[in-house]
Amino acid sequence: MSSDASADVAELSFEQARDELVRVVAELEQGAPTLEQSLTLWTRGEALAARCEQWLLGAKQRLDAARTADSES
Repeated sequence: MSSDASADVAELSFEQARDELVRVVAELEQGAPTLEQSLTLWTRGEALAARCEQWLLGAKQRLDAARTADSES
């Protein structure tokens, strides 16, 4: 995957990354015509999954911080 594609993924919202990941998985399940296309889809899917995980970890950290702040009040 090119650095441009990685930068593109880094700009996606959680919902955008999730929706594209669902599409990529569906394409992989149907079977891409060539090995190269399958590898490209797989790589994109890995990047999208990592982006979703970043969003989820960030949300968890924010919730944990809010809970800590509430318990200190």
